[in-house]
Amino acid sequence: MRIKLIVSDIDGTLIPYGEAGLPEALFPLVRALRASGVLFCPASGRQYHSLRRLFAPVADEIAYLCENGAVVMGAGPEAEAKLLFKTPMPRAGALALMRAILALPGCEVLVSGENVSYLCPKDAGFIAAFREMTGNHIRVVERVEDVAEDVVKVSAYAPEGLDAPKAALGPRFGGMFRMAEAGPAWLDFTLADKGAGLRGLCGALGVPPDETAAFGDNWNDVAMLETAGVSYLMSTASPELRQRFPRQCDDVLAVLERILAEQ
Repeated sequence: MRIKLIVSDIDGTLIPYGEAGLPEALFPLVRALRASGVLFCPASGRQYHSLRRLFAPVADEIAYLCENGAVVMGAGPEAEAKLLFKTPMPRAGALALMRAILALPGCEVLVSGENVSYLCPKDAGFIAAFREMTGNHIRVVERVEDVAEDVVKVSAYAPEGLDAPKAALGPRFGGMFRMAEAGPAWLDFTLADKGAGLRGLCGALGVPPDETAAFGDNWNDVAMLETAGVSYLMSTASPELRQRFPRQCDDVLAVLERILAEQ
């Protein structure tokens, strides 16, 4: 089967948790894939601006599945790139979730617009720490009600672990929004997921989902892995996920090289 689109999670998949930069060998592979008719697309909870910075050597040559699938951008220069797909959250429910996160001890809230991250920090040090972690466009607000644009994702940052936030937020908001772990300290809530984002991207590009390949490592990648025609789970994933997705890999770049050779 010919692959026309490749979507890949980043943290824990393209780069180990805790590392900041992508492997340099990825960029010539992305260019070679594009030349052979295969479009590459990072799929992440990160913001569009942050993803463009991370993929700077090939920023104009790839599509972007951002905010866990809630925002999908097409390829091209930033000033010309088109929004292909967006899934806003109902405002009243999103605001209630933000307030609930702020009420949790040890948790900070991140509110994601289309290309801006809004912070309402309880600890002023969170602003600098978040900027260093992500490189996002950031706006600080005094109250979560001051976020004026559509909200596409609300996240709880819980550096002491996710068990307590999941127990507190899941029963109240898990039926209203999709709740997914997005790394060791992040709990994301959206109406979209990476599977919906992939379907939206496929629809915009005219690429059938069965002509896509996907890479992921965590629970917020499940919908994407289930949507793609060929899915690869990282061998470092949890035992539950490894049972669910038998096709696994240790190195995304090695599989990309194989896909390229088969085109």
